[in-house]
Amino acid sequence: MWITSIPIGQWLTIMVMALALGFDAFSLCLGIGIKGVRGRDMLRISFMIALFHIAMPLLGILTGIWMSAILGQITVLAAGALLVMLGAHMVYSSFKGESSGWIDTSSLVGTMLFALSVSVDSFSVGVSLGMYQSNMFMTITAFGLLGGLMSILGLKLGTQVGQHLGEYGEAAGGAILLTLGVLFLLPS
Repeated sequence: MWITSIPIGQWLTIMVMALALGFDAFSLCLGIGIKGVRGRDMLRISFMIALFHIAMPLLGILTGIWMSAILGQITVLAAGALLVMLGAHMVYSSFKGESSGWIDTSSLVGTMLFALSVSVDSFSVGVSLGMYQSNMFMTITAFGLLGGLMSILGLKLGTQVGQHLGEYGEAAGGAILLTLGVLFLLPS
């Protein structure tokens, strides 16, 4: 039997939030996976997302109450704007017959930018959890594990779907990112 000093309500809240952020990573990785991603790159992208899903909520938790009013909406808007730009560029490049070099997840910088765009909303969640005074170790562990796991699942599924879409894979992936970016920008 597993004994924990964390109240069950707090544990469930953290797990639901981690799962929601993991689904966000899953859906965005699905869009990237449609372009086709090698196994080695899947591991690197998922690992980077897991690291950012640890670092961003940790930074958010440490930021706490005094920054939440200012940065809460800004981080969501920045994530939405970045996704809209990435998605629009991918759609444009696919119709123009070019490969989208702006979101080159085969490079470390491209992977870091993508992982940041996927994980930036976990900063806002971290700020609110900092005010909630949640268990920091459990929070960042759950966010990191579920973020990494859900992203590799999204990349694998996206790659399978992308093989059947052929040349329209990048346009479909861009459309997914563009749609999610617009949803980020719409008022809640």
